[in-house]
Amino acid sequence: MASTSRTRNGRGRGRGRGGRGGGSSSLPPPPSSTLPLIIEEFFIVIYEDPLVKKALPKKFADYLDGQEPAKVYLRAADCGPRLWTVEVLFDGQGRMYLDKGWENFAIAHGVDFGCYVHFKYEGDDVLTVKVFDGTICRKYYYSDDEDTDDESDDDVKPCIHPL
Repeated sequence: MASTSRTRNGRGRGRGRGGRGGGSSSLPPPPSSTLPLIIEEFFIVIYEDPLVKKALPKKFADYLDGQEPAKVYLRAADCGPRLWTVEVLFDGQGRMYLDKGWENFAIAHGVDFGCYVHFKYEGDDVLTVKVFDGTICRKYYYSDDEDTDDESDDDVKPCIHPL
């Protein structure tokens, strides 16, 4: 006579969903430590004055592998081709900061306390930026400004027409 193993509720202890069977997992294997670390996208959260210099993650500065650009170019993801020139500072301890030019970009794109700012590195010192409000909803804007030269940054022509 064949015996079956049953639990208190009368169900068998099979290898189905939730069981401890030796079936294959649908999870990918853990990343190999030999793969290069690629940090192309990151967030910063605005906890302090949104208009002063902003520290970027140390892992991103490490990703640049010793390259220390004097400036980067910020492009709002939904504001056309305009590039905002922002000077970059390095503190000698691997930290990278957005400095002169950040204030103009922040004003024009409504960066405020509690905002989440998403950066995507596009190469050639260009970062595409998306701004999310404190409820983590993205701020969308359009630009009716055809002027795309960097010299106009001083007068802060905003891309601040909410949709």
